[in-house]
Amino acid sequence: MQNPLRRVVTAQIEIDIDRELELVSEALQPSFRLIEERLGVVISFRGDRLFIQGDEASVGKAEKIIEELRAINRQGYVIKPEDIRQALDAQTAGEGVSVRGLFQSNIEVSSKKRLVIPKTETQREYIDSIRTHDMVIGIGPAGTGKTYLAMAMAVNALVRKEVSRIVLARPAVEAGEKLGFLPGDIYEKVNPYLRPLYDALFDMMEAEKSLRLIEKGIIEVAPLAFMRGRTLNDSFIILDEAQNTTSEQMKMYLTRLGFNSRTVITGDITQIDLPPGKVSGLIEAEKVLRDVENVKMIYFSEKDVVRHKLVQEILRAYERYEKRREEPKD
Repeated sequence: MQNPLRRVVTAQIEIDIDRELELVSEALQPSFRLIEERLGVVISFRGDRLFIQGDEASVGKAEKIIEELRAINRQGYVIKPEDIRQALDAQTAGEGVSVRGLFQSNIEVSSKKRLVIPKTETQREYIDSIRTHDMVIGIGPAGTGKTYLAMAMAVNALVRKEVSRIVLARPAVEAGEKLGFLPGDIYEKVNPYLRPLYDALFDMMEAEKSLRLIEKGIIEVAPLAFMRGRTLNDSFIILDEAQNTTSEQMKMYLTRLGFNSRTVITGDITQIDLPPGKVSGLIEAEKVLRDVENVKMIYFSEKDVVRHKLVQEILRAYERYEKRREEPKD
């Protein structure tokens, strides 16, 4: 319902039907419905014109978003409702995120997904930091795109021949069962721990091509223990789930970096699975490397979660629960 104290205005945008047919297609209508709901405006089409009605401030915001959508659409990117939801979320939070600005930080990957686009301002800062720093540490909850975007940047660097190989590592933390008692050889034992890295990789490029590169050693997916004693030159290295590294493992990993190499370290310090008494290597590295030049730390929050919107609500609920547990009892 419009506020009667605010002046209702109508803006109109002329659409080039021949060049912007996709903009008025049914596929994009959910995006416009989302803008209507969040900004309290009414959007309608008549012939080659799009009309936005509502209070002046809301119409201005909606018009800006739609104009940015047009610019992106003309570049060949198909806007999805979740892209708009993330931009609207960030705008509501006062971050002033530009949809076009996010698009301009896109990552080209050789796959069915031609471009990977950051969905939040923090994700855009993360991507830009990976482009300009040799070591980036991304800390935050699950679903914020830390590993996925790092993987996209690694594939992009390989495609552009900036590096000659990609190395993906994860600590194999024993949870419940000892690795030695699990069936199979060492690769079969650790494969479940590495599965999320394979999933992200196969989402970036065709599985057949990925497997060929893995067979040639151009892409290596391995448990962290396999990094010991190596020096990695001309490589893009990702350490995932770094909160589960010990202090010794993290120091070992950090000293593997060779010439013309860069690394991204990701983790969630609220999800540590180490045995009691063990210090998380990620938490220690966060303190030790804070003032080291060319090391950039990016912090994600629940606002950056790009999974189902229910995930954000679940994270907030757990955060409230943890705060209540920590409150002193009378």
